[in-house]
Amino acid sequence: MAKNILLTGGTGFIGKNLTDLLIENGFSVSVFTRSPKENTSAIQYYKWDPDHNYIDEQAVLKADYIIHLSGEGIVEKRWTKKRKEAILESRIKPIDLIFSVLEKNNKPLDAFVSASAVGIYGAFTTHKICIENMPPANDFLGQTCQEWEKAVDKINTLGIRTVKVRTGIVLGRDEGFLKKIVPSFKSGFGAILGTGKQYVPWIHISDLCNIYLKAIVNSEMHGPYNACITDNTTNASLSKTLANIFGYTIWLPKAPKFILKIVLGEMSVAVLEGQRVSSEKMQKTGFEFQFTDLERTLVSCLK
Repeated sequence: MAKNILLTGGTGFIGKNLTDLLIENGFSVSVFTRSPKENTSAIQYYKWDPDHNYIDEQAVLKADYIIHLSGEGIVEKRWTKKRKEAILESRIKPIDLIFSVLEKNNKPLDAFVSASAVGIYGAFTTHKICIENMPPANDFLGQTCQEWEKAVDKINTLGIRTVKVRTGIVLGRDEGFLKKIVPSFKSGFGAILGTGKQYVPWIHISDLCNIYLKAIVNSEMHGPYNACITDNTTNASLSKTLANIFGYTIWLPKAPKFILKIVLGEMSVAVLEGQRVSSEKMQKTGFEFQFTDLERTLVSCLK
């Protein structure tokens, strides 16, 4: 009988791609959703509403593995106090809800795998390469990721293997990061943001999904793993590469920091700052990235 994997955030960009991969690899898939959806031959949907502490316990009791992907977008809206609370709670409340079901029913899992983010290392630019044992930064992104991962650690206290996938910018066709920035570059109005020196740790959606699959099938994986390419990609090199793909050289001046701070508020640090991140720990598991060249990756996403 096929092992069952339960996903939160299974209807999002990463979740949809990961669901396809899991099904291809012989797993049965369940997905938590707030709105009713029709079951298919491959996917069974279960209702939940973490904001109101509602969860269909049968989904958890049926699961052999759980993958937690849900959470409000970091750069979707300005970081007001209310928005910051929503970003944090949307990541932690679902874990707490699942924890309560697991604990109450003494339910074992083969593993609990959760998304996290390289934002744990903080929103600032440095030449230092970040590794998993570095302490979290004392800023909004760093502290949010720390609390997110602490919630995952509660699952670990139940004797369940836990893995945290610290993700960088995810590149994929017609979705995610590229969906937001490609229109301006395609129309010839692409620009470098701020100094352009901020690093952009990135990963192709296919590699990211395969990391989640690796975390499921490799019982020796536990704790945090950086999920991004270790290279020297900066906002400037990324912007110039995109412009080149669309057949022109960037002609607009750099978007000034102070303008972006006015427009985006505190959230501007998410685009104006960035660090290099090491994927060495992930590679030591035997994982091989298939997309390592930025230009070729972007071309494959834009075809």
